[in-house]
Amino acid sequence: MGSLDSVVFGKKKFSDILSEIYDNQKRKEKQISGLIAELKPLINDIGDATLIVPLIKEYLEIGVKNDEQLIKMSTIVQRALNSSGGEESLGITEEEKQELLKELDKITLETNKK
Repeated sequence: MGSLDSVVFGKKKFSDILSEIYDNQKRKEKQISGLIAELKPLINDIGDATLIVPLIKEYLEIGVKNDEQLIKMSTIVQRALNSSGGEESLGITEEEKQELLKELDKITLETNKK
């Protein structure tokens, strides 16, 4: 998996970025589970549920977006493993790499806002 050790920018290797995405997803998963566990006991009647359930829904949506990042990561890893090497040693074009980085930035901003 030498292609994953390619420097993407600065001193940041591609494997470092994948590791950060995975670690962030796991941390967020624990945070979301904790927040949901804290909200559940606050639901005593239907009025409480109408206020709290939308919050739980938002937390779950964040979890889904995090899972989407893991799926994108596995696609990248699969391309890198199947790559024959050469200029595009990660199996993706420069344009695809930039698109993935923009998507990562977008999701990070959305997650931080919530």
